[in-house]
Parts: sequence; C-alpha cells; structure tokens
Amino acid sequence: MPHGLPSPPSTDLAYEQAACGLLTTDSHGRILKLNETFCGWLGYSTAELLASRLPSLLTMGSRIFHQTHWAPLLEIQGSIAEVKFEMRCKDGRTIPVMLNAIRRVHGSERFDEVAVFVAEDRHKYEQELLRARSAAEELLKKSTAAQEALAQAQARLDGESSRQRAAAEDRALFAEQMMGIVSHDLRNPLSVVSLSGHVIGRGALDVMQSDALGRIGKATARANRLISDLLDFTQARLGGGISVKRKPLALHAFVRDLVLELGAAYPGRTLTPGAEGDGDCEGDADRLSQLLSNLIGNAMTYGNPQSEVRVTSRIQPQVFELCVHNDGDRIPDNVLATLFEPMVRGPGVKTIGRSIGLGLYIVQEIARAHEGHVSATSTEADGTMFTVTLPRQVETPARI
Repeated sequence: MPHGLPSPPSTDLAYEQAACGLLTTDSHGRILKLNETFCGWLGYSTAELLASRLPSLLTMGSRIFHQTHWAPLLEIQGSIAEVKFEMRCKDGRTIPVMLNAIRRVHGSERFDEVAVFVAEDRHKYEQELLRARSAAEELLKKSTAAQEALAQAQARLDGESSRQRAAAEDRALFAEQMMGIVSHDLRNPLSVVSLSGHVIGRGALDVMQSDALGRIGKATARANRLISDLLDFTQARLGGGISVKRKPLALHAFVRDLVLELGAAYPGRTLTPGAEGDGDCEGDADRLSQLLSNLIGNAMTYGNPQSEVRVTSRIQPQVFELCVHNDGDRIPDNVLATLFEPMVRGPGVKTIGRSIGLGLYIVQEIARAHEGHVSATSTEADGTMFTVTLPRQVETPARI
C-alpha cells in the first residue's frame, strides 16, 4: 500500500476472484483497492493500478462523461447504477463496461465502492438495435420513394392540363416571334412612304398639301417608333436581351444636348436638365438616348402639364444615375409593382395611337444590358421619380 493512503477493510479470496471487477477509490477517484478479476480484464497487475485514478483508465469520451455526469451524480445521490463506459486495456484494446458505485463513509474518510461488469454482450445487443434502426430507416426511404412514385403517377394523370398549358405557352411564343417578323417586314414599306414624303416635299405645295404631308411624316415617325419598340421587345424576349456597345461618354453634355433636342417635341412644356458630380463614364449613347426618350415621354404623358419635368445626370464613385422626375398623380402601389412588365400602361390616360405599353419594359432591358437597374418611386408630396443606375465602367475579363 503506497505511503499516505488510507487503509480500506481487508478482503478475502471471494473478493479477489468475484465474477465482476471490484475496486474501492477515494472521493478523488484514486484506486485504493481492487480485485484480480478487474486486473485480469485490463491486463494490469495490482501494483500497476494502485494509486492510479479511475478516469485515467477510460477512453477520452468516457473520461469526459465521467467528469460531467458520473462524478456530479455520485456526489448528489450517493450512488449510481448501470452507467456504460469504455475502458482501455494495457494492450491498447477497449472493452465496454457497466459501472455501479456507492459512496460510503469509513471513519473520517469517504470511499467509493465500484462494481465493474463487462458489457460486450450488451454492446452487441445495442449494435443489433442500431442495425435494426438502419433497416427501419431504409424501409422508410423505400416507403417515401413509393409515395413519390404515386405522386408522379398522379402528375401524369394531370398531364392533360400541363399539355394545355404548354400549348398556350407555345402560342404565346409564336405570337412574339410573329411580332418580330411582321415588325421587321413593315420597315421596308414605311421607308418607302417616308422617302416619298421627302421627295414630294421638295416641290411646290399649297397649305392643305403641306399639312397633309406633315401628318404623313408624323404618322410615319410614330409607326417607326412602334416598330422599333416591337423589335426591341422581340430581341429582349427571344434573343437573350438587348445588345449594347459601350463607349466613353461625356454624360452631362450628352444629357443636356438630348434634353434640348427633345424639348422641341413638347412645345409649351418645361424640360430642365441637371448635373451632379464629375468623372468618366461608359455607355451606349444610342440606347441611353432611347432609354431617356421613353422616360421623358412617359413623364410628359402622365405628369402634370403645368409642372416641369427634370432630367438629372448624377455621377457617383462607382455608378452613374439618370433620373427623370415629374409632378402629378401618385402611381398606385399595385401599378408600380408591374410598371416594367410588357404591355402595361399607366391608369387613366388614353393611349390610342401612341403606345402599346413597351416603353418602360425596354427601359428596364436597356438598363440590364448595361448591367444596371431601374427603379421608380411615387408619392403625392414628391411626385414620381424614375432612377436608372448603371456602372461607370465595366471591367473586361483578362484574356489568358
């Protein structure tokens, strides 16, 4: 017995050769006494295990469990039963064991009497339970697969409605394709009409003939705008988006010149440019002219005719913005949510002969082609603002 350790009660042969491992520890887990059965299971001699701590014989996971559960419960309850651990043998093997313990007071010392049972059969039983659980989970998967197959069969029964929906989508696609074809083919006769009008205009005309020729020119220009919108719509829907060619752009001068040019088309209305910030920008000038023309036309049509329409170009560190503001009635939220969808017009305005509801959709597609976006806000107090936000430059991937 090592020096300084208390002497437990003596044991006999029945203790040494008991059918279970028996050991006595102090309240700190130091082994004070143990039988031959326990030593034989682990492959140690009695001298090798005396004064060692019981947790040192456990695997790491069991040691943590001993510290967080076994020791506190024994301290509170004074006894604990049938707790499973894994112990390390001297040759490196591990064996599953069940531990029972009771805390006793002997004189002024507290001792823990521990009975150890090898639990290999129980461990095998638990493994069988795990295998049975795995088999049950596999059966559940098969049951789920059968339910999915049943759902697919039901879906096939509903296939007729799906085919009808697909047919409707095909008809819509055909209509869009026809729209592009017809729009393209209409350009040739309109070009003839426009050219003929220019030729006639070179001759001497009376007032009535001049007015009629002016109406022909305006009608031809309006038809050309409608055809351009239809072709852009077809390209956006069927051609993978509107194409743009970015080039360096003097943004503020570009917007100012365009506003002055468009102002002549709206006599009696006030169209005011504004500029904020400075720096280099890139964009497709033709497409951005189309974008601003659509937004300004929209503002002139739906805004208060007595108020100005303000067009602001704003350059920020990473992006530039094109903002078109007008006063007028607030756009309802339900309309604002669908404003950039094709074939959508603002409420309460007659549009016969002017628009087919593609202008804002094309604005959105031009913004997307520039890797930007467009947004709209509308309140009674502040009016309606369309804001197009585009990157100032788009980096071209390096060639390898």
